[in-house]
Amino acid sequence: MKKKVVSVLLTAAMMAGCTTAAFAGETEASTEAAESFAIPSSADFEDGYDESFDYGSGEIKIWVAENVVDFTKQVAEEYIASHSALSGYTVTVEPVGEGDAATNMITDVEAGADIYGFAQDQLARLVAAGALEEVAPENVDAIKAANDEGSVAAATVGDTLYAYPETSDNGYFLYYDKSVVTDPTSLDKILEDCEAAGKSFYMEINSGWYQPAFFFGAGCTLKYDTDTDGNFTTCTADYANENGLAAMKALIKLHQSKAFQNGSSASDATNYAAIVDGTWDAATVQEAFGDNYACAKLPTFTTDDGKAVQLGGFSGYKLMGEKPQEDDAKLAACDLLINYLTSEPVQLARYNAVQWGPSNKNAQADDAVKSNVALAALNEQMAFDIPQGQYPGDYWTLATGLGDSIIGGDYDSASDDDLMAALTDFQTTCQGYAAGVAETEAE
Repeated sequence: MKKKVVSVLLTAAMMAGCTTAAFAGETEASTEAAESFAIPSSADFEDGYDESFDYGSGEIKIWVAENVVDFTKQVAEEYIASHSALSGYTVTVEPVGEGDAATNMITDVEAGADIYGFAQDQLARLVAAGALEEVAPENVDAIKAANDEGSVAAATVGDTLYAYPETSDNGYFLYYDKSVVTDPTSLDKILEDCEAAGKSFYMEINSGWYQPAFFFGAGCTLKYDTDTDGNFTTCTADYANENGLAAMKALIKLHQSKAFQNGSSASDATNYAAIVDGTWDAATVQEAFGDNYACAKLPTFTTDDGKAVQLGGFSGYKLMGEKPQEDDAKLAACDLLINYLTSEPVQLARYNAVQWGPSNKNAQADDAVKSNVALAALNEQMAFDIPQGQYPGDYWTLATGLGDSIIGGDYDSASDDDLMAALTDFQTTCQGYAAGVAETEAE
């Protein structure tokens, strides 16, 4: 059984900064809806289980988001009960959200969970910290075939698959009140309708996760490459051009609308008719809009020369990983369990329990999944998104600073030359983070 243990000193720049915000709604979600969930049977699930193998005994500790603790525990216990060679194991499932699991793991890998859920933007630092076992070789081809391309890419560093895809539902799209918003395809029209009705439009433009919707939509690029150990090597960025200038002007125009409110949490929004948010807030928005609840891909913005530009952005994924084990027998047991916890039947059952959108392609084709209007809007938007890779912590701070300056009106009267200078500084600073030589904040 292959074990990979890497000992690397992490720098502060490896700390990703968007995950807590992106997944906050999930850790707060009520577990009441999951109390009546159906647990699939693992009896007919085909994997590498060997009745004659000695898998050992002990405890397997699992960390997942709070609203799937009970679900995960019951699924894991059913699997062990159905496989007698695993009867020596007990399962402990603890509530540790995707935004906290990676930080906890790299703080003390040995004391961390054997199996844990995390957001894909944490992959690089988990690999660098030696907190992730490579996916069992016998599972790799099946996982790549069963799950969508974006989720597989999100679980990969270099050519190595380090995690098991669990969902394809971490992205953002438009929720809107259809009694107010008459044309959800146009940002200009959405703002016009909201202003006329005295309602608000929410989008968090001082976030490095939401802000790129404008820049990526306009055709800009900002991405980081990592080596096989998860260390940042290069940054490809092209914000300082006409495309970036168009995006910057659109952000400034948005903040100047009297309907605009900076934010992305539906539970904190007031008097709103539209919000850019994710699937984790679907229940909150549906309660707020009632019969007027509607969802759509992100709208277009209009450039100075009248061109309609489709907003883009990041798509994201939940993954499950397992820590390296000194005991090959326990590692084999964990390989079996994590493979099942991320399998087609469990992904579909998890959707039915708490509406997490599957990464498994067969589960995505299920009628219940396809009928979910929030997931449908997200899936439509993902055609215009890029999978979120690994970004250094300083990037998120820098993006917040850019958004704060826009919201504060610093660029309201700026010339094109001034805006281009700001974009050049932003781009150069982002590129410097890969080399570890940039200033910690833009001048």
